[in-house]
This record gives sequence, structure tokens and C-alpha cells, in this order.
Amino acid sequence: MTPMPHIVQFTAPGSVEVVEIVPAPLVPGSVRVATWYSGISAGTELTAYRGTNPYLTSTWDSQRRLFVPGEPSFGYPVQGWGYSEVGEVVEVADDVTALAVGDVVHGIWGHRSDAVLPAAALEGRLLPTDADPLLGTFARVASIALNGVLAADVRLGERVAIFGQGVIGLLATRLATLAGGRVYAVDTVPDRLEVARRFGAAEVVDALIDGGAGARIRELTGEGVDSAIELSGSDRALHEAIRSVVVEGIVAASGFYQGGAVNLHLGEEFHHNRVRILASQISGVPVGLGGRWDQSRLVRTVMALMLEGRLDAAALVTDVVDVSDVADIFRRLDAGDSAILQAVLAFERAPRSL
Repeated sequence: MTPMPHIVQFTAPGSVEVVEIVPAPLVPGSVRVATWYSGISAGTELTAYRGTNPYLTSTWDSQRRLFVPGEPSFGYPVQGWGYSEVGEVVEVADDVTALAVGDVVHGIWGHRSDAVLPAAALEGRLLPTDADPLLGTFARVASIALNGVLAADVRLGERVAIFGQGVIGLLATRLATLAGGRVYAVDTVPDRLEVARRFGAAEVVDALIDGGAGARIRELTGEGVDSAIELSGSDRALHEAIRSVVVEGIVAASGFYQGGAVNLHLGEEFHHNRVRILASQISGVPVGLGGRWDQSRLVRTVMALMLEGRLDAAALVTDVVDVSDVADIFRRLDAGDSAILQAVLAFERAPRSL
């Protein structure tokens, strides 16, 4: 008897579980994928786990592109989160020729054991047979990192501060280094700063240093960095990023900021140094690059770097846990367990030798 497919569900703030779902039917133009691995994006997904995501507290008006008071855009239980999946094609519609049973693909279909997807959505997302399948779980997060590096306009010989050395920050550190930038990596966790060194950071800075990381970076550089990328989602870090850049420097704000910003003082360095703050969010590429870059090119670029061995994303995987242990891994993430970098959920069909 074939087991029922299942999905990770946020049942209420602080509560996550695995529940059974009805299998989706195969339709023309589609394939069925059995999930092997699904990476957890701690920053975004903790907003659902904690109940802080703005979609849970207000209405997103897609026409006016505003959050407005009213019935929340969605409520608990929340299903389908997750955007870093790898799996095996197990069924193919009769009219699909680009994919075959047994192909291993990466994409976005959420923390679920079984997904029916348009074959077109997996175009260019086939993993080589000799590739580590865990690399596919980094396609989206590495694209977010690359988008931030592009937004910061990092160029050969320029200096860039990267605030937050979690998974995306470490990927950005490596990508900025590959782009020719001299990286100043900032975090509160010594182990993460050590990984940042291995990923190419020229200098590392303790975010809790007396006087602030911005002042320390100015001491190290003499005048400040050309640009900064903020990836921690902390308003205090965003303020320090502003303090770290030269006059008319760029700050790419890539974090998912929750709540207010009591530590952001726009009347200080931001105003006097004419700092440019740009929002970097994965739904779009930086203005000016739209004619050449899109999300597909971001994915192709980072996957090529990983498969060539120039971006060692797999080194960031610290925890591969059975999907049945999802509640425990989220409790650890919520508690700020600094030993976790990238946590990955493994499903029934995942290769167990990794």
C-alpha cells in the first residue's frame, strides 16, 4: 500500500507538525516528484513559526501593493512553506518529453513528500547524476545572496561589509569574494566568523564590539567600505551597516525585518553621509539589471558555481534530520542554536548514505 503524502504544517505560533494530505492528480504537462531533501530557510520560516509574518497579521493589497488593516492574508494552519527542494521524478504525464522517471531535480514546492509540478517549472533544474543532491537545496538561498551582491554593486577591488553570517550571509561573502570584492564579515558568533574566513572574508568583525561594527570597519579601512549588505534582519545591524559605508555608499538591505526599528537612527550617518539604502528582495533583480538578469539567471549562475566547486555550499549543512523531527529542529532554531547553519529535512526516499 502506497503511503499517503504528507506536508509540514505550522499549526499555531510555536507549533509545527507533519500532516497527511490528499495526493494531487497528475495532469497534462506535469510530473510527480518525490521529495528527497528540503532546506529550511530559518529567517523567513521562523516568521511563520513565531507568528510575526505580516501576512498573518494584516492584509496584503496586491493592487496597491500595501499591507492594510483587515482580515490577515492567511492564517493558521499554514502549509506549503519551504523553497529549497530536491527530489526524484517518479511519474511523468504522457505529453512530457523533457523529463523522465528517475531524473533528480531541484525547485520550489515546499516541505512536502510529494508534489505534482508543471514540467516547464523544472526546466533547467536537472541535477547531474554525479552531483551531491544537497546542492540543489541551495539554489534559492544562494540566489538571494547573489541578488544582494548585485544590488550592492560589488566590483573588483572594492570593499564590502556583509552583516550577518548565517547561510545567506556566508554565501554572499563567498560570492562577493569571487566578484573581486574585499569582504569585511560581521556577526556575533565566533564560529560563523571563522567559516566566513574560510569563505574568503579578508577581515571579520564582532558585531558586539564596543563602539559598534560600523566604527570598527572605518578603523580597518581608514574611510569606510564602498558598500554593505545587511542580511541579519536586525535594525541595529542595518544602522551599523549605514555607519560603515563611505559618503554616498550603498547599503543593500536584504534582511527580512520584523516589527519596528528603534535602533535605526536616520538623522545620523544616513543623513550626513548621504547613504543610499536599497531593498534587495528575491522577487526582482536590481534596477538597471532587468534587461540582462532575472531569477532564472540567478539560479543558473549559483548552481554553476556550486557544481564547479567554486561555491562550497554543502559545507554549510550542519543538520540533516528526518522530517518527523521537524518540531525539534524548529525549537532549536527558535532558541537561536548557534550550532545550526543549514538545516535540511530528509524525506523517505532520500539517499541515506549522505
